Amino acid sequence: MNDAPARKTTEFGGGAAWTGVPGWVRWLARTVGANWYLKLIGIPGFIALFFVAYFWTLHSTLFPVAIVPATLIDRLIVFRPGALPLYFSLWVYVSIPPSLLDDRRELFFFGIAATALAVAGLGIFLFFPTTIVRPDIDWSLHPAFGFLKGIDASGNACPSLHVAYAVFSAIWLDRLIRRTGDRPILRILNVGWCVGIMYSTLATKQHVALDVAAGTAFGALVAAWKLPVTPGAAARPSRC
Repeated sequence: MNDAPARKTTEFGGGAAWTGVPGWVRWLARTVGANWYLKLIGIPGFIALFFVAYFWTLHSTLFPVAIVPATLIDRLIVFRPGALPLYFSLWVYVSIPPSLLDDRRELFFFGIAATALAVAGLGIFLFFPTTIVRPDIDWSLHPAFGFLKGIDASGNACPSLHVAYAVFSAIWLDRLIRRTGDRPILRILNVGWCVGIMYSTLATKQHVALDVAAGTAFGALVAAWKLPVTPGAAARPSRC
C-alpha cells in the first residue's frame, strides 16, 4: 500500500492548457499550485517566527553556558568564505518540501513536525545553552560575514538547528522524489545539497563537528515521525 494519504487540494490552472506539456512540468505545477495560499503565507511566516524565537533564546540565557569543544574534524576543515552562499541556501532548501506537498493534511503534518523540531531545539538552547570558541579570524577581511556575525552570536550551538533542518528537509524531499518514480539524479542532488549545507556550517565556522553530529541525529529523528495512513486511502499514481 502506498504510504501517501488521500489528497485534499486547492489548485489553479485548467487541464486543457497543459496539452503537450512534459509530465514533470505538469506534476510540478500541480503540486506547487495545490493549497498555494497556505504555502504563500505559511512558509515565510514560519521562517519569520522561527527567527524571532531563535534570537530571543540567543539573548535569553537562563543557565550557565557550556562550550562545545572542537575536534580533529574542525581542525581539518579550514575556513572557506566561499561557503557562505551555501550556508544561506538552507532557507531556500527548507522551503522546497512543503512547496511540493499537494495534500492539505500532509502539509499540515509537515508544519507540525517542523514546529516540533523548532520547539524542541529552542527548548534545549534555553535550558541547556551552549556556545563555541570562535576561531582567530580577522572578520574585517571578510565583509560578507559582517551581517551574519553581527546578528548570530556564537550561542545556540548544539545541536545545530541549521543542520537539523537541512537533514529534516532532505528526508522529506527524498520521500517526495521517490513518489515520482525512479529519479536517482534528483535523489543524489538532494543529498548533495544537504551535505553541502552541513559542510558550510563548519567551513564558515558557525558550528563545530559535535554540533553537526547532534543536529543530524535531531533532524533525522523528527523526520522519522510519519503521518499515519488513513485506512482506505487511495494510492497516489506517478504523474511523471
